[in-house]
Amino acid sequence: MVRYLFIALFCCSSLFANSYTKNCVSCHNELPVSIDKYFYHYLLKYSSEKGVKESIASYLKTPSKEKTVMSEAFISRFGIKKPTKLTNKELKEAIDKYWETYKVFGQLK
Repeated sequence: MVRYLFIALFCCSSLFANSYTKNCVSCHNELPVSIDKYFYHYLLKYSSEKGVKESIASYLKTPSKEKTVMSEAFISRFGIKKPTKLTNKELKEAIDKYWETYKVFGQLK
């Protein structure tokens, strides 16, 4: 009985998983650089919530060497990603969740 309940909960949670979890985390788990490291690279370069979110959205829509925050060595090894297939709404939702997960503002004491 517990096993069936666990399976049902797992299925339901995957149906309602957010765009960030489904589309970002799943792919980044395959890379040797964790997803939070990308966030800190963006934060160092763009420093504001608006700047970070806009630059991530711009990069994901039209990826290029000029827009990436990753090192040349990383690009040489893994290349530039393909443009996202997410809708603007899904992309905004994913970036907002990403920001909320890793932001440091208001969390430092």
